[in-house]
Amino acid sequence: MTRFLQPEWFWLLALLPLVMLWRGRRGPIAAIEYSDVGLAREIARASRSRMGVLVWLLPMLAAILMIVGLARPQLDHSRTEVTANGIDIVLGLDVSGSMQALDFQIDNRRVNRIDVVKTVVSKFIEERPDDRIGLIAFAGAPYLVSPVTLDHDWLQQNFERVNIGSVDDGTAIGSAIAASVNRLRATPAKSKVVILLTDGVNNTGKISPIAAAEAARALGVKVYTIGVGVRGKAPIPVKDESGKLHLIMAQVDVDEKTLQAVAEVTGGRFYRATDTDSLQKIYEQINGYEKSAQTVQKYEHYEELYPWALIPALVILGLGLILQQTRLRRLP
Repeated sequence: MTRFLQPEWFWLLALLPLVMLWRGRRGPIAAIEYSDVGLAREIARASRSRMGVLVWLLPMLAAILMIVGLARPQLDHSRTEVTANGIDIVLGLDVSGSMQALDFQIDNRRVNRIDVVKTVVSKFIEERPDDRIGLIAFAGAPYLVSPVTLDHDWLQQNFERVNIGSVDDGTAIGSAIAASVNRLRATPAKSKVVILLTDGVNNTGKISPIAAAEAARALGVKVYTIGVGVRGKAPIPVKDESGKLHLIMAQVDVDEKTLQAVAEVTGGRFYRATDTDSLQKIYEQINGYEKSAQTVQKYEHYEELYPWALIPALVILGLGLILQQTRLRRLP
């Protein structure tokens, strides 16, 4: 990469067209007066005479090169080395039927929980480009959406296809934690994190949430838990026998005690999100807590290029003077 340390010298280039215009209008100074211009015309046809007309352009070319040299062109050999100690993260997302509850809002428009969560989590992924991130979705059982990867574009594409109803309904919190931890077990990262989001109570699965949390602690995995949704009743869309959609007020509940215990066992934190703003702030807080350690080393070296402009300029000036005093010498 080339840069100019003193580019203000380029303003002098604006004066050169004015000098050329003035020189052209001024015309050459007569050296000999002829009574008959025919002889002068024959002499002007000679190649040496035509070359002499261009001699005055050599100082202009030299001036351009000198201005470029004064601007201090430099070749940048600098480089920056960034060593990032990324964090491996597995996102656990509840996709049970209760995530269809319409108790969240975006732009004063009522939307279901899963759509809000997908929007917030997608932004969280975008803000962590140096971390390997995986995704586990769960309802009655967990399933892998994406292993931990740095290819976040591919991760986002798979994330967009996550929908409610992909597996049997239910809330297998313990199995989801265990599946997430299993994905982090063999990774070489120094920091491993599970962020589990749910809106229900563990009611199925082969492992309890506390047992899964103890396994996570043994493997050095920190678990952040997030309980989403309002307390009490929430509007949930259901279809009747004819396939028509209705809203019913259904009882919803989040096992805050268990989620808090899971977080405490692993050294993480428990959060409660009852609206869109609080959910966004939770992921922002987690994003602030779990930062990748980076070491930045910057090496700067600039090679001066001005001799490549000034030396040819001096050569051109010298050549012009030699030609004017020898082969292209003007008569007095």
